[in-house]
Amino acid sequence: MPLPDDLTALADALGVATSYEDWSGRPVEVSARAVVGALEALGVDATTPAARAEALAAHEAAPWQRAVPHGTVVRQGEPAVLALRGERLRLVLEDRTALDVAVDAPVLEERDGRSLREVPLPDDLPLGWHRVESDGDEGVLVVAPARIPVPEDRAWGWMVQLYALRSAGSWAVGDYADLRTVVARTAADGGGVVLANPLHAETPVLPLNPSPYSPSSRRFRSPLWLRVEDVPEHAAAPAALQQQVAALRPPTDPERVERDPAWTAKLAALELLWPLHRVDALAAFRAERGAPLEGFALFCALAEEHGVPWQEWPEDLRRPDGAGVPGARARCADRIAFWCWVQLLVDEQLQAVAAASSEMAVGVVHDLAVGVDAGGADAWALQDALALRTTVGAPPDSFNQQGQDWGLPPWRPDRLRELGWAPYRELVQGVLRHAGGVRIDHVMGLFRLWWVPAGGSAADGTYVAYDADAMLGVLALEAVRAGAVVVGEDLGTVEDRVRTALDATGVLGSAVLWFETEDDAPVEPARWRRATMASVTTHDLPTAAGFLADEHVRVRDALGQLGVPLEEEQERVRAERAALLAMLERTGLLAECDGDAALAMHAALVASPSLLVLAALGDAVGDLRQPNLPGTVDEYPNWRLPVAGPDGHGLPLEELLAHPGVARLTALLRSVGSQHARPPATTDQPRRREGQT
Repeated sequence: MPLPDDLTALADALGVATSYEDWSGRPVEVSARAVVGALEALGVDATTPAARAEALAAHEAAPWQRAVPHGTVVRQGEPAVLALRGERLRLVLEDRTALDVAVDAPVLEERDGRSLREVPLPDDLPLGWHRVESDGDEGVLVVAPARIPVPEDRAWGWMVQLYALRSAGSWAVGDYADLRTVVARTAADGGGVVLANPLHAETPVLPLNPSPYSPSSRRFRSPLWLRVEDVPEHAAAPAALQQQVAALRPPTDPERVERDPAWTAKLAALELLWPLHRVDALAAFRAERGAPLEGFALFCALAEEHGVPWQEWPEDLRRPDGAGVPGARARCADRIAFWCWVQLLVDEQLQAVAAASSEMAVGVVHDLAVGVDAGGADAWALQDALALRTTVGAPPDSFNQQGQDWGLPPWRPDRLRELGWAPYRELVQGVLRHAGGVRIDHVMGLFRLWWVPAGGSAADGTYVAYDADAMLGVLALEAVRAGAVVVGEDLGTVEDRVRTALDATGVLGSAVLWFETEDDAPVEPARWRRATMASVTTHDLPTAAGFLADEHVRVRDALGQLGVPLEEEQERVRAERAALLAMLERTGLLAECDGDAALAMHAALVASPSLLVLAALGDAVGDLRQPNLPGTVDEYPNWRLPVAGPDGHGLPLEELLAHPGVARLTALLRSVGSQHARPPATTDQPRRREGQT
């Protein structure tokens, strides 16, 4: 049944899709329930004609209530205008320089006693976060660079799941010192980049969520990865206290990464060291990081008292400005200081990781998850900017016929604009701190997100649009200021406008061997896009050895995750593998790698023009198991697997880095940038056979 015209008009005005094209290009009409649900999540009642008329009138009247917009983003060097509904205009730049701008543009429209003009802005405005003032109203003016510089030369490196890299010195989980080791080794081998899984902060109460893509906060980093012995307070501690700390170290499970015992031990160690904290260093850090840090630390303290989610806290604590918060802040002052100190330690250890990458072309690229846990720190602190009555996901496609619900609340596009993009700015600044770059998971979310209504299934959702120009502008400004590269995860069905805008902004795309196809046939590497970060696989896909051995088929069948009969899936996968191997043979890459299919897959990356080339350490040693199996939670040990050899036994980091497979793959990757890459002779090294066909 067609949607009512007034509902369609209201949805169009607020960026809620009433139709879309599915993965196959087929037009799909969105249900009235989905549209009304998305509008409700935006704070709009669309249940009756009268309510829709009132909402549309309010939306159209809103811009006329202010002399200047809440937030405007323009690109440096491009003609720009400001929508002014006042009689005068002043710009106050970041450096506090004030500029009066002539208001001599023609009146375009009049309403409610105001006149709309599009006032040209000076064409020499510096980059930055500026303020516009008119008739008592203020707004934010962001002047962003036209483009983020991309690397001039190609670079190679490793993509790592930090928790899986456990050394002799780590406490049951990989840590920042282990990341520093990998970065230093990569730099010494001539590599230019290391991609780390999201290191976002979790809520520090048990049980910890193992998924790095459902964090408590994306603005702050996890203390779970701290190396306790590297904390300055540990070095200053007397020997007896150091012995107490050492006694807390948990045993390492060689088959699984267990976060809860590791965090319990580290928290106890940090509490022992807290009385020795550096007062002046902590005070300076708190002053630098300001209100966001104080709010995050308060959340951690309250979560210790009341658990999670925060929606179940006493009512007067459920908002950062709740009536009970001042009292809680005073009562928890010491614990707030403790959690601020913990973040100082995290910051110092990440700074050490960055220092180890100082000679690399790019450095450490940090992964940015698409959202946060609805019951976590960012959702509590930034709830006015989030649509907490909905979650994001993906519409139905050929693989997920019911669609996907990721359980994460999205930004409200209207509130981001009203808040002058401040929450988004904090997020980008946080992830780029001590980083050489950022990889944005599901980068299409800067343009539109699939909203799943409360109480509905993923198939009941619809798309909601975002101001991509503004979000890309803020991203570009912060990336340029941080000297960072930006990579967007643009896999799957991507609208042409998305890739055009990303290319224009200097955001690199993603090239994954499995997905570089045309008419279901593998595309030869020479035809891949240059402005990409290339890899054989991702954390959600089979490893190279697993793909060659049908491990992903076996596991999904054993868990009842196949949507088709086993024989049909085996036939499909084998046909896919045969086509890939045929391409590798046709291009000569398989022969150049002495028939080693896994190595030839990586040779394809080297032979491509992709600017950044990444390999997984697990692929170097024949690991059969992928880090995450989409569609499962506890049925599969998602995010809990250490890097292992083909026998499934976890490899300590020292043994991993000394493995002949790592040496051989490193030698291949070193040829990135040469016109035609060939792997070195390996007659003096054992040849890896596992998973070959």
